[in-house]
Amino acid sequence: MTHLNSLDVQLAQDLGDFTDDDLDVVFTPKECRTLQPSLPEEGVELDPHVRDCVQTYIREWLIVNRKNQGSPEICGFKKTGSRKDFHKTLPKQTFESETLECSEPAAQAGPRHLNVLCDVSGKGPVTACDFDLRSLQPDKRLENLLEQVSAEDFEKQNEEARRTNRQAELFALYPSVDEEDAVEIRPVPECPKEHLGNRILVKLLTLKFEIEIEPLFASIALYDVKERKKISENFHCDLNSDQFKGFLRAHTPSVAASSQARSAVFSVTYPSSDIYLVVKIEKVLQQGEIGDCAEPYLVIKESDGGKSKEKIEKLKLQAESFCQRLGKYRMPFAWAPISLSSFFNVSTLEREVTDVDSVVGRSSVGERRTLAQSRRLSERALSLEENGVGSNFKTSTLSVSSFFKQEGDRLSDEDLFKFLADYKRSSSLQRRVKSIPGLLRLEISTAPEIINCCLTPEMLPVKPFPENRTRPHKEILEFPTREVYVPHTVYRNLLYVYPQRLNFVNKLASARNITIKIQFMCGEDASSAMPVIFGKSSGPEFLQEVYTAVTYHNKSPDFYEEVKIKLPAKLTVNHHLLFTFYHISCQQKQGASVETLLGYSWLPILLNERLQTGSYCLPVALEKLPPNYSMHSAEKVPLQNPPIKWAEGHKGVFNIEVQAVSSVHTQDNHLEKFFTLCHSLESQVTFPIRVLDQKISEMALEHELKLSIICLNSSRLEPLVLFLHLVLDKLFQLSVQPMVIAGQTANFSQFAFESVVAIANSLHNSKDLSKDQHGRNCLLASYVHYVFRLPELQRDVPKSGAPTALPDPRYHTYGRTSAAAVSSKLLQARVMSSSNPDLAGTHSAADEEVKNVMSSKHFHEELALQMVVSTGMVRETVFKYAWFFFELLVKSMAQHVHNMDKRDSFRRTRFSDRFMDDITTIVNVVTSEIAALLVKPQKENEQAEKMNISLAFFLYDLLSLMDRGFVFNLIRHYCNQLSAKLNNLPTLISMRLEFLRILCSHEHYLNLNLFFMNADTAPTSPCPSISSQNSSSCSSFQDQKIASMFDLTSEYRQQHFLTGLLFTELAAALDAEVEGISKVQRKAVSAIHSLLSSHDLDPRCVKPEVKVKIAALYLPLVGIILDALPQLCDFTGVDTRRYRTSGSDEEQEGAGAINQNVALAIAGNNFNLKTSGIVLSSLPYKQYNMLNADTTRNLMICFLWIMKNADQSLIRKWIADLPSMQLNRILDLLFICVLCFEYKGKQNSDKVSTQVLQKSRDVKARLEEALLRGEGARGEMMRRRAPGNDRFPGLNENLRWKKEQTHWRQANEKLDKTKAELDQEALISGNLATEAHLIILDMQENIIQASSALDCKDSLLGGVLRVLVNSLNCDQSTTYLTHCFATLRALIAKFGDLLFEEEVEQCFDLCHQVLHHCSSSMDVTRSQACATLYLLMRFSFGATSNFARVKMQVTMSLASLVGRAPDFNEEHLRRSLRTILAYSEEDTAMQMTPFPTQVEELLCNLNSILYDTVKMREFQEDPEMLMDLMYRIAKSYQASPDLRLTWLQNMAEKHTKKKCYTEAAMCLVHAAALVAEYLSMLEDHSYLPVGSVSFQNISSNVLEESVVSDDTLSPDEDGVCAGQYFTESGLVGLLEQAAELFSTGGLYETVNEVYKLVIPILEAHREFRKLTLTHSKLQRAFDSIVNKDHKRMFGTYFRVGFFGSKFGDLDEQEFVYKEPAITKLPEISHRLEAFYGQCFGAEFVEVIKDSTPVDKTKLDPNKAYIQITFVEPYFDEYEMKDRVTYFEKNFNLRRFMYTTPFTLAGRPRGELHEQHRRNTVLTTMHAFPYIKTRISVIQKEEFVLTPIEVAIEDMKKKTLQLAVAINQEPPDPKMLQMVLQGSVGATVNQGPLEVAQVFLAEIPADPKLYRHHNKLRLCFKEFIMRCGEAVEKNKRLITADQREYQQELKKNYSKLKENLRPMIERKIPELYKPIFRVESQKRDSFHRSSFRKCETQLSQGS
Repeated sequence: MTHLNSLDVQLAQDLGDFTDDDLDVVFTPKECRTLQPSLPEEGVELDPHVRDCVQTYIREWLIVNRKNQGSPEICGFKKTGSRKDFHKTLPKQTFESETLECSEPAAQAGPRHLNVLCDVSGKGPVTACDFDLRSLQPDKRLENLLEQVSAEDFEKQNEEARRTNRQAELFALYPSVDEEDAVEIRPVPECPKEHLGNRILVKLLTLKFEIEIEPLFASIALYDVKERKKISENFHCDLNSDQFKGFLRAHTPSVAASSQARSAVFSVTYPSSDIYLVVKIEKVLQQGEIGDCAEPYLVIKESDGGKSKEKIEKLKLQAESFCQRLGKYRMPFAWAPISLSSFFNVSTLEREVTDVDSVVGRSSVGERRTLAQSRRLSERALSLEENGVGSNFKTSTLSVSSFFKQEGDRLSDEDLFKFLADYKRSSSLQRRVKSIPGLLRLEISTAPEIINCCLTPEMLPVKPFPENRTRPHKEILEFPTREVYVPHTVYRNLLYVYPQRLNFVNKLASARNITIKIQFMCGEDASSAMPVIFGKSSGPEFLQEVYTAVTYHNKSPDFYEEVKIKLPAKLTVNHHLLFTFYHISCQQKQGASVETLLGYSWLPILLNERLQTGSYCLPVALEKLPPNYSMHSAEKVPLQNPPIKWAEGHKGVFNIEVQAVSSVHTQDNHLEKFFTLCHSLESQVTFPIRVLDQKISEMALEHELKLSIICLNSSRLEPLVLFLHLVLDKLFQLSVQPMVIAGQTANFSQFAFESVVAIANSLHNSKDLSKDQHGRNCLLASYVHYVFRLPELQRDVPKSGAPTALPDPRYHTYGRTSAAAVSSKLLQARVMSSSNPDLAGTHSAADEEVKNVMSSKHFHEELALQMVVSTGMVRETVFKYAWFFFELLVKSMAQHVHNMDKRDSFRRTRFSDRFMDDITTIVNVVTSEIAALLVKPQKENEQAEKMNISLAFFLYDLLSLMDRGFVFNLIRHYCNQLSAKLNNLPTLISMRLEFLRILCSHEHYLNLNLFFMNADTAPTSPCPSISSQNSSSCSSFQDQKIASMFDLTSEYRQQHFLTGLLFTELAAALDAEVEGISKVQRKAVSAIHSLLSSHDLDPRCVKPEVKVKIAALYLPLVGIILDALPQLCDFTGVDTRRYRTSGSDEEQEGAGAINQNVALAIAGNNFNLKTSGIVLSSLPYKQYNMLNADTTRNLMICFLWIMKNADQSLIRKWIADLPSMQLNRILDLLFICVLCFEYKGKQNSDKVSTQVLQKSRDVKARLEEALLRGEGARGEMMRRRAPGNDRFPGLNENLRWKKEQTHWRQANEKLDKTKAELDQEALISGNLATEAHLIILDMQENIIQASSALDCKDSLLGGVLRVLVNSLNCDQSTTYLTHCFATLRALIAKFGDLLFEEEVEQCFDLCHQVLHHCSSSMDVTRSQACATLYLLMRFSFGATSNFARVKMQVTMSLASLVGRAPDFNEEHLRRSLRTILAYSEEDTAMQMTPFPTQVEELLCNLNSILYDTVKMREFQEDPEMLMDLMYRIAKSYQASPDLRLTWLQNMAEKHTKKKCYTEAAMCLVHAAALVAEYLSMLEDHSYLPVGSVSFQNISSNVLEESVVSDDTLSPDEDGVCAGQYFTESGLVGLLEQAAELFSTGGLYETVNEVYKLVIPILEAHREFRKLTLTHSKLQRAFDSIVNKDHKRMFGTYFRVGFFGSKFGDLDEQEFVYKEPAITKLPEISHRLEAFYGQCFGAEFVEVIKDSTPVDKTKLDPNKAYIQITFVEPYFDEYEMKDRVTYFEKNFNLRRFMYTTPFTLAGRPRGELHEQHRRNTVLTTMHAFPYIKTRISVIQKEEFVLTPIEVAIEDMKKKTLQLAVAINQEPPDPKMLQMVLQGSVGATVNQGPLEVAQVFLAEIPADPKLYRHHNKLRLCFKEFIMRCGEAVEKNKRLITADQREYQQELKKNYSKLKENLRPMIERKIPELYKPIFRVESQKRDSFHRSSFRKCETQLSQGS
């Protein structure tokens, strides 16, 4: 292919050709909440500023989109890896583990039946074949199994079968990777919109009092007590009946629909538990104090009837009359607070700080919020639920049943807050304030997203607004307690007026009932009152005047009125507020008017052309106001003629507050000045202009404007944010607008730019504003994305005439390309350079250019220039927040291209050279800035990371706009510059990775990489100068071209620029060995993974030929992965369950010590076994940094994807040329892949949380196994490789693989998934496992086929087999198993001889796995496995007639399978055996040979093993019984050592699982003895143990292994003792594992004995490393003995007797059970009772509580009785001499004793003189510890003690206790005092004194008791002596506070001594006669009576 063929061109175009432009500029209309946008009133000529504001609020968004990013669904699929209905296309994969799970529960139901273990002798293995196989039906056979087919055809058929029904997209099955690394996702900023807090809907339902006599008016508002602030405007509501509304008809001219609302939507941005809803109730003014008016409500009840009725009628008439007269005046009546703390739930308020604040800006959450979070936060100010607000609060109806009466002198807000604070404390104001009974019902709920029929605070209808609703809802404006940083997006212009207090105390008597009329005037005559005051309830929408409520007879009233005014858009000096004060006469006097005028006051709205707000104290004029009064403020009116008469001599007497809520008036001096000056430039104004309180001439304009630009940033943050869009627009306008001021050209570019930089800086630095995960300020991000557009260069346009009808020319939206004129004037003149005038010299040519093209200053050029020329702090800030300027550049460039229509022209010419130079400079500067930051301390790193990401996005965008070669050069510069400046490798790689990852996410990435190019034709892109490491060391004779395709060569990196860079980083990351690299490795892998994933799921890449090309692009990755082989996580040692990796990457780095071993575990293990195959240890020995499980898995899926999609013939060619070492690496890689993608089972929806995964099913290569036998898949790998065993000290010990590195989670973090989700997940992961394993299988077939020609196939065969066997060991789907067995059969057919000769162990494992699958419950799997097993036997027979070996292997496999697999099903296996029998009968070719009979014999043998298994299955629940049975099975194999060994190991495993480590160790010791017997028969080495005799020191039980003798075994017989353990290294392995287990079990002394056998062998083999290790272990063992001696715990022993025919053979059997240390009697008793209760039914089982002998005749024959007694080890006197240490007293135990107290009368306990005791000594069959935990009792002896002997024993015990306490080192005063108290304490019952008084008071009559009497006396003598020592010792130990206690002890001691003295001193004279006169018979009787048999004692007693 010398040039591109048409196919490639076609492909390139499919993937989005280059000529197309990627960016599209679109205008999208703004979303408007209301039906009509909020606009100023019509017919007014607006100020330029107001016009600009409105323009900003209504113009469309301008958004730059990427065209080829594909439809959103694709992107979604690309990012998350899951499509909505994708799983429906997948086939269901069947896994045996899941079919079993369904069937298991059924089997378990119903009470279990305990099978009785009969026949203890046990039958031999063969005779047990009492179950005839032939009686079964065989399974279906595979049809052409026995036909002769050539190997090639067989392979072809297999391949075709594998290729059908495959899953096309591998990554669709793979759980999506963490978003944490997904830097390439740029969150789309949230669209700017009006701020709404947490919204609650409050509906007023009813308002009733005890009597209903008059109309009442309610208003509600929210107050925050803590902040002492009213936080919402008022909502007025009229709940009166029509009758009462009628009373007021005269005063209500019209009723607007909007005024009838009864429900309000309140908004709360900062919820707190201190918010109250306050309801105020007013009534119509009437004569009398509030208290008088409220009186009837307190005393009359409507329900009373009679007189009350008349009173009520009378009151109604009264009310009607004053309503008609005074209907327009109100008076305060009552109020009620309602706490919303339950609504703004307190417990959620902790969260409120983080969550809510971030909405409003506060990002205390830290910047790296996940996307989901930031998206969620931006939906709108958090909805109540998210905030916990009302989360448990659906809709609640509240009732208020009593109201507080208003106090006339305490109406102000101050008073209200005091009341509320009181109320909050005690929830009542009862003491001071009268309450009025009544009922207000309201309903509070979270406001829904969409509310039908709702009005905004300006009374604009909100969408959706149906025509026909009568009662609307009203949105109530919030006054937030703190700043809310959300830019204005709607026109709002409201003024709130709060009259507060009036002081007319010194005024004439007429002023008593005072009201104020408030009006908004636009002139001075009466008709100028404007209808802009919002009405209250049940009235017109807008009013011209409003009256405040009246407090009766109060000369200095407080007011609580809120007057809401809609401000006109254009304000003039004539606008003012007018206040008129009246006295209202409540009594009707003849001819007198209701109102009496008291005076006037006023407040101009504008001051210095600026809106006046704040608090004022105004004077009151008592007469008519003079003309032009409104031009001045009331305080500063110039003297008039005639003079104005003022109240209080012109002092302020009227307090008032005015607040504005406006999106037009900035209420900030700096902003005000800036906007005013900008407008003076744009429109014609007359100079000097007035700004605030200064006048500015035309000459000073430029200077002042520059000043105001600089000061912009000094304004408060809130107004700056509110007007942010407009401010930035203006600044950008100034930066490019050529200006002429006073005939001089003015240039504001630099100032404007610096101001933008300062604003960006303060927005980023504010703690109150939120940022996205890339640290970009959200306000700026949304400004650039939606609002920013190229500044309009203004043209000269005549002023537009009077506004016509709609469309209103004031709000032209800008056209697409031509800018519509916004009435303004361009001051034309000559133009100077746009840049900084000081730099005029530097760009002289440019200046010319600018002059030529008048005013064609391009914004992007200006911006780039300013970025380049900035200096100092400005420059630093620009680059710190470079993202903002980059995005501005990109958006302006995109608009520029869009406007110029340059899309067709070459990219090279789109932008000027100067601009391109500037861009280069900027990129270089940012890069060096990043490098500089990275060298600084840690905290700067984050800043560098953000800049790095911004730069990457910038270049990413430039690839869509500029010449790509130019951008590639920039990328190359970046990479080189960073490497030159940075020496810290992880940081360097990490930076470049994130950078490249973003670039590679470009939608044209594949084309940018020229993926369709072949090696010959690609034009080179700039060659990266990073030195290339050639990844794999290929030998010289290979076909270089193919080999190099799999390597990262420099040609590759030139052609495929970005991919080459990315691979270089990955290779460097994997190769590095420095601190902190593992995070970087994860990043690198994640980057590649996300790339491949996006190709796989990209609809443009669906065609297979495209995928082949893409896979070819990624081939070098294979080389990199192969090099990283030793670093991959090892999945064998751990149950890789799906838990989250615990611990950070940093922790994992500390895993060096273990990692080294893990890495080397691949290379070999400790034993010098026969090695076959190639050794991985040709890897250089170095410390690798291990990857964790997730990273490994991500890397493996990439490898599999390439292998799946690459051209298969290419792969075969490549394999054929590889050296065998590389091939073995590939096999190792596949081996890891197998474990990596093992199916993990479905989570059970109900059990999900508790057991996250199903148990691993079959004999998984688990850690315990690795420890126990070094067996299993990884063990295989290690053994197969062992090059020499001295290189890896302590491999076995330390191979407890780091758990946290391997736990991975599939996409299952959430534990609360629905069943459907779980099923779907299981379906997808099942398909993933199947597909992954099929790809692995394809690879193995490729290896076999490619290497058939080679001579190294033997070693390869081992490798391939190892992978295949390992994959069979995993939980696989039937689909995979079918193909896998087919491949196996092809292998057996092709390489049978090799298999049986060389790969002995592989063969064993193979038999094991195939047998396992023969017991499968799936018919398909079974039939495949049977066919394979039969073929295996047949070929082994045919090949070399060494069928014996296969027979042995199959038998041993079955034995180990049966012992270990918990879910093993013997019925299925029997069926399979029958099928194999059928094959052998149908196999005509073999009929003439002895083969069929041998097969039958083998099957019969297997069947007998199964028979034992069935038994075992029955005792699965009874651990002791199970061990007995396994013990018996093992015993029955005494003649076949291999099987006995297998069963001993099975037992060891069972023990380990139950944590019986000592017993497990004993099993291994027995196994080792067995091996020793065999080895000593084979050869006579002095260093080897001489059979089992040498093991006696470890345990006396081991001698039973010596049964193996010459006649039962000839070692040379083929297939016998061929296992790996019957070697010296096998023996050492068993002993070492035993030592480990002894050590775990705490028997450190035994560890020493075990190593005594190991050391000579190691010495003989000169294994000095192992010896070092062994001795270090011995040292540890001895240290443990020294340190832990007193703290060691050994077993506790119990005698258990079974009585009752229900127990079958167990009836009347007694055992000694060994239980874990400190097991209490109730524990074992409960366990056995519960277990047998389950077997026989709880009512039939009884535990005998005492230890007396059981009388069988008295037992119920239908019950089962268990007698349990605690026993202690028993030693004779002579034994105690040898058993000195605590260990010796607890090891090798065969005799145990328990004592039973009794009296001759039959009671167990009695008085001292009648208390006997029976000591029973039991002897067991074997010594503890043994290979099982219960041993039967074979002998029982009993001794009876008389009462005095009992006393002697007790006293001896007490004396011993004292002696121990006295001599303890260090002394333990507490212990000593306890023992002393028990000895000399006065209150001790049956204490020493009583014993003495009973037995020593008199000399016994019976001479036989003399000796005992004397012995007891001597005991007491010693006892009292010890007590004395103890008292003395205690004296030395006590502290001062125990003196009294000591004296008490001493006193008691003396008293006891006195009392005992006569008895101790009295001797029996007979005993002290000369010795020769003693009659011998007495001695004799004494001798006998000490330990007489029970019967003799009893007969004497009777």
